[in-house]
Amino acid sequence: MTDAAETIALEGVSQKLKYYQKGTLTVGNRLVSEGDRSVQASQARSNALTCGHRACQGCGEALGARYAIDAAMRACGNNLIAVNATGCLEVFTTPYPETSWQLPWLHSLFGNAAAVATGVAAAMRVKKRHEVRVVAQGGDGGTTDIGFQCLSGMFERNDDVLYICYDNEGYMNTGVQRSSATPPTARTATTPALGPEPGNVFGTGKSVPRIAVAHNIPYVATATVADLHDLERKVTKAMSIHGARYIQINVPCPLGWGSASQDTIRLARLAVECGLYPIFEAEHGRVTQARKIRRKIPVADYLRPQKRFAHLFRHGEEDPRVARMQAMCDANIAEYGLIDQSNEESCSDEF
Repeated sequence: MTDAAETIALEGVSQKLKYYQKGTLTVGNRLVSEGDRSVQASQARSNALTCGHRACQGCGEALGARYAIDAAMRACGNNLIAVNATGCLEVFTTPYPETSWQLPWLHSLFGNAAAVATGVAAAMRVKKRHEVRVVAQGGDGGTTDIGFQCLSGMFERNDDVLYICYDNEGYMNTGVQRSSATPPTARTATTPALGPEPGNVFGTGKSVPRIAVAHNIPYVATATVADLHDLERKVTKAMSIHGARYIQINVPCPLGWGSASQDTIRLARLAVECGLYPIFEAEHGRVTQARKIRRKIPVADYLRPQKRFAHLFRHGEEDPRVARMQAMCDANIAEYGLIDQSNEESCSDEF
């Protein structure tokens, strides 16, 4: 279903039903065909990341990991091994001696998840267990910073591993420190708190999806927890390909971003709609598809609900750096062709 609401006949009376979500067994999900439902709506789902973990309320990473790994499990007939870098996901799912993982799962060091996953894939190849696939996963700190060397090596060798980065734009597990995925102007524990321009500076950091594309690996994609069907589709597609693959998922962190726990999906959606987080796919070094923005919004609408950007809107005035952030969004929109001018006026309010 693409419409925000649909009319159905109920005992001879037309009734409007609003489709709040289709990711679970609630509300409108039972009213759509099985092909339009998500992995989580199926009773046959693997529940690779099951209940009992200790993630914060509204954690985008827990949601992204559950959908991504269950989609990967379904794609390979549950013959999956996961390697997990140190970080939030590892900490809140495996407090010794407990675990919420329902698949073979290995904890690597902070920076070598890609290398460990490469070794696991090589071992499966030697044992002729070709049906067993390998996923490595970590946060942006363990991916874009500490683990970047091992990740680049994995790309260069074209190892048969899918690496999933859950990007919450900082080292959230250790006190909200800046990472190379932290956006400009965002306040963290390790960026200037005072002075004329508090927050992260412009011109730092890196875009690992772009770097992955430059490695000419078979598949690169960005995704968001605001569109779980798209996330599942991309993971499924990645699992159908052999060689090095990389998916980066935008997963808002209420604790680190200073946002309300119920706003996780909303913020993920706004990040896409303003152009700050472009959603695209690339194969063998070439961008093949980009998700169009349905209704462009100012970047300020995305920044205001987050306390990490509160200093940009003091005393009712907008910091000049907001305009620089808007310029970044506009550059992304132009680079990836995120707006279809012919359809811009006819876009619906639903993401």
